[in-house]
Amino acid sequence: RDPALDNLRALMMWLGIVLHVAVNHMTGPLIVPWRDQATTPLADLIVAVIHVFRMPMFLMLAGYFVALLVQRRGAAQMLRHRLRRVGLPFLMFWPLLFVLTGMLVLVYAHLAARGTLGLDVSLVPQIPHAALISTLHLWFLYQLMGLAFLTFAALWLAPRLPARLRAGVSSAFLQLGQRPWGFALLALPLGLIGIHYPYAVLAVSGSFLPPLGEWLHHGAFYAFGYFLYVHRTQLLAHYRTWAVRYAWAAALVCIASLGLLQAVLLNGSASGIATRAAAAWAYNAATWLTCFALLGLALRHLNRQSPALRYLAESSYWVYLVHMLGTIGFGALLVSASLPAELKMLLNILATTAAALVSYHFCVRGKPIGRLLSGNSAAPRTDPAR
Repeated sequence: RDPALDNLRALMMWLGIVLHVAVNHMTGPLIVPWRDQATTPLADLIVAVIHVFRMPMFLMLAGYFVALLVQRRGAAQMLRHRLRRVGLPFLMFWPLLFVLTGMLVLVYAHLAARGTLGLDVSLVPQIPHAALISTLHLWFLYQLMGLAFLTFAALWLAPRLPARLRAGVSSAFLQLGQRPWGFALLALPLGLIGIHYPYAVLAVSGSFLPPLGEWLHHGAFYAFGYFLYVHRTQLLAHYRTWAVRYAWAAALVCIASLGLLQAVLLNGSASGIATRAAAAWAYNAATWLTCFALLGLALRHLNRQSPALRYLAESSYWVYLVHMLGTIGFGALLVSASLPAELKMLLNILATTAAALVSYHFCVRGKPIGRLLSGNSAAPRTDPAR
Protein backbone atom coordinates (compact mmCIF):
# COMPACT_ATOMS: atom_id res chain seq x y z
CA ARG A 1 0.00 0.00 0.00
CA ASP A 2 1.08 3.57 -0.65
CA PRO A 3 -0.31 5.71 2.19
CA ALA A 4 0.08 9.03 0.37
CA LEU A 5 -1.74 7.94 -2.77
CA ASP A 6 -4.31 5.87 -0.86
CA ASN A 7 -5.15 8.93 1.23
CA LEU A 8 -5.23 11.17 -1.83
CA ARG A 9 -7.63 8.79 -3.57
CA ALA A 10 -9.84 8.73 -0.48
CA LEU A 11 -9.85 12.53 -0.33
CA MET A 12 -11.01 12.72 -3.94
CA MET A 13 -13.84 10.30 -3.16
CA TRP A 14 -14.96 12.29 -0.12
CA LEU A 15 -14.96 15.52 -2.14
CA GLY A 16 -17.76 13.92 -4.16
CA ILE A 17 -20.15 14.70 -1.32
CA VAL A 18 -19.23 18.39 -1.36
CA LEU A 19 -19.44 18.54 -5.15
CA HIS A 20 -22.83 16.87 -5.46
CA VAL A 21 -24.36 18.85 -2.61
CA ALA A 22 -23.21 22.07 -4.26
CA VAL A 23 -24.87 21.01 -7.53
CA ASN A 24 -28.24 21.39 -5.76
CA HIS A 25 -27.68 25.12 -5.30
CA MET A 26 -25.92 26.33 -8.45
CA THR A 27 -27.03 29.53 -10.15
CA GLY A 28 -25.68 28.56 -13.57
CA PRO A 29 -27.10 26.24 -16.24
CA LEU A 30 -29.04 23.20 -15.01
CA ILE A 31 -26.71 20.21 -15.28
CA VAL A 32 -28.80 17.71 -13.25
CA PRO A 33 -32.61 17.30 -13.17
CA TRP A 34 -33.03 18.74 -9.67
CA ARG A 35 -32.30 22.07 -8.02
CA ASP A 36 -33.17 23.92 -4.83
CA GLN A 37 -34.62 27.41 -5.26
CA ALA A 38 -32.06 28.65 -2.74
CA THR A 39 -28.99 29.20 -4.91
CA THR A 40 -25.62 30.81 -4.34
CA PRO A 41 -22.60 31.68 -6.52
CA LEU A 42 -20.51 29.86 -3.92
CA ALA A 43 -22.01 26.59 -5.17
CA ASP A 44 -20.99 27.41 -8.75
CA LEU A 45 -17.45 28.17 -7.59
CA ILE A 46 -17.20 24.93 -5.58
CA VAL A 47 -18.43 22.83 -8.50
CA ALA A 48 -16.14 24.59 -10.99
CA VAL A 49 -13.02 24.24 -8.85
CA ILE A 50 -13.54 20.64 -7.71
CA HIS A 51 -14.48 19.61 -11.26
CA VAL A 52 -11.09 20.86 -12.47
CA PHE A 53 -9.14 18.09 -10.76
CA ARG A 54 -11.29 15.48 -8.99
CA MET A 55 -12.03 12.93 -11.73
CA PRO A 56 -8.74 13.46 -13.61
CA MET A 57 -6.90 12.77 -10.34
CA PHE A 58 -9.00 9.64 -9.87
CA LEU A 59 -8.16 8.45 -13.39
CA MET A 60 -4.47 9.16 -12.94
CA LEU A 61 -4.37 7.17 -9.71
CA ALA A 62 -6.34 4.37 -11.35
CA GLY A 63 -3.73 4.10 -14.09
CA TYR A 64 -0.95 4.17 -11.49
CA PHE A 65 -2.38 1.29 -9.48
CA VAL A 66 -3.15 -0.73 -12.61
CA ALA A 67 0.52 -0.46 -13.59
CA LEU A 68 1.44 -1.63 -10.10
CA LEU A 69 -0.86 -4.65 -10.50
CA VAL A 70 0.64 -5.46 -13.89
CA GLN A 71 4.17 -5.39 -12.49
CA ARG A 72 3.34 -7.53 -9.46
CA ARG A 73 0.79 -9.97 -10.89
CA GLY A 74 0.88 -9.75 -14.68
CA ALA A 75 -1.69 -8.59 -17.21
CA ALA A 76 -4.14 -11.47 -16.78
CA GLN A 77 -4.27 -11.17 -13.00
CA MET A 78 -4.63 -7.41 -13.33
CA LEU A 79 -7.71 -7.89 -15.48
CA ARG A 80 -9.20 -10.42 -13.05
CA HIS A 81 -8.56 -8.00 -10.18
CA ARG A 82 -10.29 -5.15 -12.04
CA LEU A 83 -13.26 -7.37 -12.88
CA ARG A 84 -13.63 -8.29 -9.22
CA ARG A 85 -13.02 -4.84 -7.70
CA VAL A 86 -14.59 -2.65 -10.39
CA GLY A 87 -16.78 -4.67 -12.73
CA LEU A 88 -18.59 -6.76 -10.12
CA PRO A 89 -19.49 -3.78 -7.85
CA PHE A 90 -20.85 -1.96 -10.92
CA LEU A 91 -23.05 -4.90 -11.88
CA MET A 92 -24.25 -5.33 -8.30
CA PHE A 93 -24.93 -1.72 -7.36
CA TRP A 94 -25.95 0.02 -10.57
CA PRO A 95 -29.47 -1.48 -10.91
CA LEU A 96 -30.35 -0.70 -7.28
CA LEU A 97 -28.82 2.78 -7.36
CA PHE A 98 -30.54 3.55 -10.67
CA VAL A 99 -33.98 2.77 -9.20
CA LEU A 100 -33.38 4.51 -5.86
CA THR A 101 -31.82 7.59 -7.47
CA GLY A 102 -34.71 7.87 -9.91
CA MET A 103 -37.24 7.70 -7.08
CA LEU A 104 -35.39 10.34 -5.06
CA VAL A 105 -35.20 12.67 -8.07
CA LEU A 106 -38.98 12.35 -8.53
CA VAL A 107 -39.58 13.11 -4.85
CA TYR A 108 -37.15 16.05 -4.97
CA ALA A 109 -38.83 17.52 -8.06
CA HIS A 110 -42.31 17.17 -6.52
CA LEU A 111 -41.27 18.81 -3.26
CA ALA A 112 -39.50 21.61 -5.12
CA ALA A 113 -42.47 22.31 -7.41
CA ARG A 114 -45.46 21.71 -5.13
CA GLY A 115 -44.11 21.40 -1.60
CA THR A 116 -45.70 17.98 -1.12
CA LEU A 117 -44.59 14.37 -1.42
CA GLY A 118 -45.41 12.77 -4.73
CA LEU A 119 -44.15 11.21 -7.92
CA ASP A 120 -44.72 13.06 -11.17
CA VAL A 121 -42.34 12.55 -14.06
CA SER A 122 -43.59 15.72 -15.78
CA LEU A 123 -42.11 17.83 -12.96
CA VAL A 124 -38.56 16.61 -13.58
CA PRO A 125 -36.64 19.14 -15.72
CA GLN A 126 -35.24 17.78 -18.95
CA ILE A 127 -31.48 18.01 -19.47
CA PRO A 128 -30.51 18.30 -23.16
CA HIS A 129 -28.68 15.27 -24.57
CA ALA A 130 -28.86 13.40 -21.21
CA ALA A 131 -29.14 9.63 -21.52
CA LEU A 132 -32.51 8.25 -20.41
CA ILE A 133 -30.82 5.19 -18.91
CA SER A 134 -27.42 6.32 -17.69
CA THR A 135 -24.57 4.90 -15.69
CA LEU A 136 -25.16 7.65 -13.09
CA HIS A 137 -22.04 8.61 -11.13
CA LEU A 138 -20.88 5.02 -11.67
CA TRP A 139 -19.71 6.03 -15.15
CA PHE A 140 -16.26 6.08 -13.58
CA LEU A 141 -16.38 2.36 -12.79
CA TYR A 142 -17.88 1.61 -16.19
CA GLN A 143 -15.11 3.39 -18.06
CA LEU A 144 -12.43 2.01 -15.76
CA MET A 145 -13.42 -1.47 -16.86
CA GLY A 146 -13.18 -0.39 -20.50
CA LEU A 147 -9.75 1.11 -19.85
CA ALA A 148 -8.64 -2.08 -18.09
CA PHE A 149 -9.56 -4.13 -21.18
CA LEU A 150 -7.71 -1.62 -23.37
CA THR A 151 -4.69 -1.90 -21.08
CA PHE A 152 -4.76 -5.68 -21.40
CA ALA A 153 -4.93 -5.36 -25.20
CA ALA A 154 -2.08 -2.83 -25.24
CA LEU A 155 0.10 -5.10 -23.10
CA TRP A 156 -0.58 -7.98 -25.49
CA LEU A 157 0.32 -5.78 -28.48
CA ALA A 158 3.37 -4.05 -26.95
CA PRO A 159 5.91 -6.91 -27.42
CA ARG A 160 4.98 -6.99 -31.10
CA LEU A 161 5.93 -3.32 -31.58
CA PRO A 162 9.47 -2.03 -32.22
CA ALA A 163 11.46 -1.59 -29.01
CA ARG A 164 12.41 1.95 -30.08
CA LEU A 165 8.73 2.92 -30.38
CA ARG A 166 7.92 1.52 -26.92
CA ALA A 167 10.87 3.32 -25.39
CA GLY A 168 9.91 6.54 -27.17
CA VAL A 169 6.36 6.50 -25.81
CA SER A 170 7.59 5.84 -22.28
CA SER A 171 10.21 8.57 -22.53
CA ALA A 172 7.64 11.04 -23.88
CA PHE A 173 5.46 10.61 -20.79
CA LEU A 174 8.49 11.09 -18.57
CA GLN A 175 9.48 14.31 -20.35
CA LEU A 176 5.93 15.68 -20.35
CA GLY A 177 5.62 14.90 -16.67
CA GLN A 178 8.74 16.68 -15.47
CA ARG A 179 9.43 19.50 -17.94
CA PRO A 180 8.08 22.99 -17.13
CA TRP A 181 6.23 23.07 -20.45
CA GLY A 182 4.84 19.56 -20.18
CA PHE A 183 1.44 20.59 -18.82
CA ALA A 184 0.93 22.97 -21.75
CA LEU A 185 1.45 20.23 -24.33
CA LEU A 186 -0.64 17.73 -22.38
CA ALA A 187 -3.52 20.23 -22.35
CA LEU A 188 -3.55 20.76 -26.13
CA PRO A 189 -5.35 17.58 -27.29
CA LEU A 190 -7.79 17.79 -24.38
CA GLY A 191 -8.54 21.40 -25.28
CA LEU A 192 -9.34 20.30 -28.84
CA ILE A 193 -11.86 17.83 -27.40
CA GLY A 194 -13.38 20.36 -25.00
CA ILE A 195 -13.91 23.03 -27.63
CA HIS A 196 -16.69 20.95 -29.19
CA TYR A 197 -18.78 21.03 -25.99
CA PRO A 198 -21.27 23.87 -25.27
CA TYR A 199 -19.19 25.39 -22.47
CA ALA A 200 -15.75 24.41 -23.82
CA VAL A 201 -15.41 21.70 -21.13
CA LEU A 202 -15.96 17.98 -21.56
CA ALA A 203 -19.34 16.94 -20.10
CA VAL A 204 -19.70 13.27 -19.16
CA SER A 205 -22.71 11.76 -20.91
CA GLY A 206 -23.25 8.84 -18.55
CA SER A 207 -24.06 6.76 -21.61
CA PHE A 208 -23.40 3.04 -21.88
CA LEU A 209 -21.86 3.95 -25.26
CA PRO A 210 -19.68 6.95 -24.34
CA PRO A 211 -18.48 9.08 -27.27
CA LEU A 212 -14.89 8.83 -28.43
CA GLY A 213 -14.06 12.19 -26.85
CA GLU A 214 -14.72 10.82 -23.37
CA TRP A 215 -12.50 7.80 -23.93
CA LEU A 216 -9.68 9.98 -25.25
CA HIS A 217 -10.01 12.57 -22.47
CA HIS A 218 -10.20 10.08 -19.61
CA GLY A 219 -7.70 7.77 -21.27
CA ALA A 220 -5.09 10.55 -21.33
CA PHE A 221 -5.06 10.85 -17.52
CA TYR A 222 -5.26 7.10 -17.08
CA ALA A 223 -2.32 6.52 -19.46
CA PHE A 224 -0.29 9.23 -17.72
CA GLY A 225 -0.97 7.49 -14.40
CA TYR A 226 0.26 4.21 -15.85
CA PHE A 227 3.56 5.76 -16.89
CA LEU A 228 3.68 7.71 -13.64
CA TYR A 229 4.14 4.32 -11.98
CA VAL A 230 6.71 3.25 -14.59
CA HIS A 231 8.76 6.41 -13.85
CA ARG A 232 7.66 6.79 -10.22
CA THR A 233 11.17 7.29 -8.87
CA GLN A 234 11.82 10.38 -10.98
CA LEU A 235 8.31 11.80 -11.27
CA LEU A 236 7.11 11.43 -7.69
CA ALA A 237 10.34 12.95 -6.40
CA HIS A 238 9.90 15.80 -8.89
CA TYR A 239 6.31 16.55 -7.78
CA ARG A 240 7.25 16.36 -4.11
CA THR A 241 10.08 18.85 -4.64
CA TRP A 242 8.07 21.32 -6.73
CA ALA A 243 4.64 20.83 -5.15
CA VAL A 244 4.26 24.42 -3.94
CA ARG A 245 5.25 25.95 -7.27
CA TYR A 246 2.85 23.64 -9.09
CA ALA A 247 0.13 24.69 -6.65
CA TRP A 248 0.70 28.41 -7.30
CA ALA A 249 0.81 27.87 -11.04
CA ALA A 250 -2.38 25.79 -10.86
CA ALA A 251 -4.17 28.51 -8.89
CA LEU A 252 -3.21 31.23 -11.37
CA VAL A 253 -4.14 29.19 -14.46
CA CYS A 254 -7.36 28.04 -12.79
CA ILE A 255 -8.43 31.64 -12.12
CA ALA A 256 -7.69 32.55 -15.72
CA SER A 257 -9.58 29.52 -17.03
CA LEU A 258 -12.64 30.26 -14.90
CA GLY A 259 -12.68 33.82 -16.24
CA LEU A 260 -12.53 32.57 -19.82
CA LEU A 261 -15.22 29.94 -19.16
CA GLN A 262 -17.44 32.64 -17.67
CA ALA A 263 -17.10 34.61 -20.90
CA VAL A 264 -18.08 31.51 -22.89
CA LEU A 265 -21.02 30.89 -20.56
CA LEU A 266 -22.31 34.45 -20.86
CA ASN A 267 -21.92 34.70 -24.63
CA GLY A 268 -22.97 31.14 -25.49
CA SER A 269 -22.66 30.30 -29.18
CA ALA A 270 -21.72 33.93 -29.87
CA SER A 271 -18.37 33.53 -28.12
CA GLY A 272 -15.52 33.58 -30.61
CA ILE A 273 -13.52 30.51 -31.53
CA ALA A 274 -10.38 32.08 -30.03
CA THR A 275 -12.10 32.59 -26.67
CA ARG A 276 -13.47 29.05 -26.67
CA ALA A 277 -10.09 27.59 -27.62
CA ALA A 278 -8.29 29.60 -24.93
CA ALA A 279 -10.89 28.58 -22.32
CA ALA A 280 -10.67 24.89 -23.24
CA TRP A 281 -6.86 24.88 -23.18
CA ALA A 282 -6.58 26.88 -19.94
CA TYR A 283 -9.09 24.64 -18.18
CA ASN A 284 -7.16 21.49 -19.04
CA ALA A 285 -3.82 23.15 -18.28
CA ALA A 286 -5.18 23.96 -14.81
CA THR A 287 -6.22 20.31 -14.49
CA TRP A 288 -2.74 18.96 -15.18
CA LEU A 289 -1.05 21.51 -12.93
CA THR A 290 -3.48 20.79 -10.08
CA CYS A 291 -2.99 17.05 -10.39
CA PHE A 292 0.80 17.48 -10.26
CA ALA A 293 0.46 19.75 -7.24
CA LEU A 294 -1.85 17.32 -5.44
CA LEU A 295 0.56 14.44 -6.00
CA GLY A 296 3.39 16.45 -4.51
CA LEU A 297 1.37 17.77 -1.58
CA ALA A 298 0.05 14.29 -0.79
CA LEU A 299 3.59 12.91 -0.75
CA ARG A 300 4.59 15.71 1.61
CA HIS A 301 1.65 15.76 4.00
CA LEU A 302 -0.40 12.56 3.60
CA ASN A 303 2.41 10.02 3.43
CA ARG A 304 1.53 8.47 6.77
CA GLN A 305 -0.89 6.01 8.27
CA SER A 306 -3.18 6.76 11.17
CA PRO A 307 -6.36 5.06 12.41
CA ALA A 308 -8.50 7.98 11.23
CA LEU A 309 -6.96 8.23 7.75
CA ARG A 310 -7.00 4.47 7.34
CA TYR A 311 -10.67 4.32 8.30
CA LEU A 312 -11.59 7.09 5.84
CA ALA A 313 -9.61 5.39 3.08
CA GLU A 314 -11.27 2.02 3.74
CA SER A 315 -14.77 3.56 3.76
CA SER A 316 -14.27 5.79 0.72
CA TYR A 317 -15.33 3.21 -1.91
CA TRP A 318 -18.63 2.62 -0.13
CA VAL A 319 -19.10 6.38 0.28
CA TYR A 320 -18.50 6.86 -3.44
CA LEU A 321 -21.16 4.28 -4.29
CA VAL A 322 -23.96 5.58 -2.03
CA HIS A 323 -23.28 9.28 -1.47
CA MET A 324 -25.59 10.45 -4.26
CA LEU A 325 -28.55 8.95 -2.41
CA GLY A 326 -27.66 11.14 0.54
CA THR A 327 -27.01 14.37 -1.36
CA ILE A 328 -30.31 14.05 -3.26
CA GLY A 329 -32.33 12.63 -0.36
CA PHE A 330 -31.25 15.16 2.25
CA GLY A 331 -31.49 17.85 -0.40
CA ALA A 332 -35.14 16.87 -0.88
CA LEU A 333 -35.75 17.13 2.88
CA LEU A 334 -34.25 20.62 2.90
CA VAL A 335 -35.77 21.92 -0.33
CA SER A 336 -38.82 23.47 1.35
CA ALA A 337 -36.91 24.90 4.32
CA SER A 338 -36.55 28.69 4.47
CA LEU A 339 -32.81 28.62 4.98
CA PRO A 340 -29.88 30.24 3.15
CA ALA A 341 -28.31 28.06 0.47
CA GLU A 342 -24.98 28.02 2.29
CA LEU A 343 -26.59 26.62 5.46
CA LYS A 344 -28.51 24.01 3.46
CA MET A 345 -25.25 22.93 1.84
CA LEU A 346 -23.53 22.57 5.21
CA LEU A 347 -26.40 20.58 6.71
CA ASN A 348 -26.57 18.29 3.67
CA ILE A 349 -22.82 17.66 3.68
CA LEU A 350 -22.86 16.80 7.39
CA ALA A 351 -25.95 14.58 7.12
CA THR A 352 -24.70 12.70 4.05
CA THR A 353 -21.27 12.19 5.61
CA ALA A 354 -22.78 10.90 8.85
CA ALA A 355 -25.21 8.57 7.06
CA ALA A 356 -22.45 7.20 4.80
CA LEU A 357 -20.11 6.51 7.73
CA VAL A 358 -22.81 4.95 9.93
CA SER A 359 -24.00 2.69 7.11
CA TYR A 360 -20.41 1.69 6.36
CA HIS A 361 -19.56 0.95 9.97
CA PHE A 362 -22.60 -1.18 10.77
CA CYS A 363 -23.60 -2.64 7.40
CA VAL A 364 -20.40 -2.91 5.35
CA ARG A 365 -17.24 -2.99 7.45
CA GLY A 366 -16.09 -6.55 8.02
CA LYS A 367 -19.09 -7.86 6.09
CA PRO A 368 -19.06 -9.61 2.67
CA ILE A 369 -19.78 -6.31 0.90
CA GLY A 370 -16.85 -4.68 2.67
CA ARG A 371 -14.54 -7.52 1.72
CA LEU A 372 -15.68 -7.23 -1.90
CA LEU A 373 -14.96 -3.50 -1.99
CA SER A 374 -11.69 -3.62 -0.05
CA GLY A 375 -10.38 -6.72 -1.80
CA ASN A 376 -9.23 -8.09 1.54
CA SER A 377 -10.84 -11.08 3.18
CA ALA A 378 -9.02 -10.48 6.44
CA ALA A 379 -10.58 -8.79 9.43
CA PRO A 380 -10.55 -4.98 9.51
CA ARG A 381 -7.12 -3.63 10.40
CA THR A 382 -8.26 -0.40 12.00
CA ASP A 383 -9.51 -0.50 15.58
CA PRO A 384 -13.09 0.90 15.45
CA ALA A 385 -12.79 2.17 19.02
CA ARG A 386 -9.84 4.34 18.04
